[in-house]
Amino acid sequence: MSENNVSKRYTAWIWILSIAIPVVVALLFSVRIPGVERLGFLPPIYATINGLTALLLVVAVIQIKKGNRKVHERIMKFCIVLSALFLLMYVAYHMTSDSTPYGGEGVLRYVYFVILLSHIFLSVGVIPFVLITYVRALTGNYEKHKKIAKITFPIWLYVAVTGVIVYLMISPYY
Repeated sequence: MSENNVSKRYTAWIWILSIAIPVVVALLFSVRIPGVERLGFLPPIYATINGLTALLLVVAVIQIKKGNRKVHERIMKFCIVLSALFLLMYVAYHMTSDSTPYGGEGVLRYVYFVILLSHIFLSVGVIPFVLITYVRALTGNYEKHKKIAKITFPIWLYVAVTGVIVYLMISPYY
């Protein structure tokens, strides 16, 4: 199969997933699983997953700069798995629990909402970047991978870090 055919096949899947994931998550927010106890133990777990993802993203960049491609590759695959686990837990929590309103006041309230909204929008926007970056590495297109990784990395890192910050800011109100 030519590189162009491989690229077209992956491109279709990247767009399908990039649209389907946020749409499915948004739809699942309106679904409540009857008879299932509130999964209130999940937020600190998925916040920890966000923190671990952020840490591992930095370690992965350090490893590739040192020339450790295999270590970098393993860490990045693990980051993708962690992000998928986060998403599953996040959806499961919201299918069993109402959203928690932020109870802070004053300037902190505005700071919270700026961080939350930027986190939400960038978490949706980073999906195609992560997938494209991954596919370019997977197909051995390392020059293009490196180019887009310079965009993907800071966005993904921001999403992971702000996920922890949002959790820490909302946790007193659970």
